Amino acid sequence: MKYLITGLGNIGEEYRNTRHNIGFTVLDALAKASNLVFTDGRYGATATLSLKGRQLILLKPSTYMNLSGNAVRYWMQKENIPLENVLIVVDDLALPFGTLRLKGKGSDAGHNGLKHIAATLGTQDYARLRFGIGNDFPRGGQIDFVLGHFTDEDLKTMDERVATACDIIKSFCLAGISITMNQYNKK
Repeated sequence: MKYLITGLGNIGEEYRNTRHNIGFTVLDALAKASNLVFTDGRYGATATLSLKGRQLILLKPSTYMNLSGNAVRYWMQKENIPLENVLIVVDDLALPFGTLRLKGKGSDAGHNGLKHIAATLGTQDYARLRFGIGNDFPRGGQIDFVLGHFTDEDLKTMDERVATACDIIKSFCLAGISITMNQYNKK
């Protein structure tokens, strides 16, 4: 069984390790833990993780955040992956830093990457793992905040939160969304 795990982010060195790129950060950690290397391909960099008989296609789109739907649709079609086996890892301003929430569907909550995915796929009924980045910014400072780097305080717990996000991804593929939501959304 195949899964498409897409971490949202922007390509380019200037975006590395920014809040908006937490999706890339999580997928990098998942790949590194299995000694996988991403290879550049059409619409993004991919790595394939084998997990107890399941094949996880890890995708970091090269389309920039606001056009992420193109990469998701392409890889779903190329690998023949059904919508219920798609998981998007995304930053979320509405959640305090490090809070992780798995959802089976929902609105884009103003996130342009999710908005484009929904528009491209024609539905909002796809799973997403929301990684809280907080919202400690002044009025009008949202863009600078999401494109900024994490605070030293955030970095103290970053590795543990990213590891938990990786565990959620594995559980999503092995146990399914309902069990995974019940296990992790309470934490």
